[in-house]
Amino acid sequence: MNEQAPAKPALFSRPLPILIFIVVAVVLDQAVKVMVDNWLPLQEMVPVIPMLALYRTYNLGVAFSMLSGMDGWFIVGMRLVIVVFVLWLWRRTPNHRWLAHLGFALIIAGALGNLIDRFLYGHVIDYILFHTETWSFAVFNLADSFITVGAGCVILDELLLPKKAKS
Repeated sequence: MNEQAPAKPALFSRPLPILIFIVVAVVLDQAVKVMVDNWLPLQEMVPVIPMLALYRTYNLGVAFSMLSGMDGWFIVGMRLVIVVFVLWLWRRTPNHRWLAHLGFALIIAGALGNLIDRFLYGHVIDYILFHTETWSFAVFNLADSFITVGAGCVILDELLLPKKAKS
């Protein structure tokens, strides 16, 4: 008989590792935001390297200042719905889809990091600015980066990783 043992689930398909990862990411995001809020001047560009600067500003919307004219509680509710939806996707995604699970963890961590800001301060602290002399990208933060990289992981998982056929 040639029975194979079931494959061990990917790291981020198990609840404890994903929870630890999310907590560490949120703590890192919040620690950076506290330092930025305490030491970085408000709305003054601090050059780091060409095309990259630190620039503390407050975002009343969601990632990259989208929906900044919306009511704060609407945005909080929307973020909570997104977290619940991503958790639902994570639970429904097969264990072998490690890249999707990593992406879901990053999205959840980023959404929670910005949600904490909204509860603590009534706004999100943004501080990373890519720019040239004639153009600048929206100011963003580590949590926004988690969300963006997480979405990229989910897309890459869909495009690159083989799917197992349903039995």
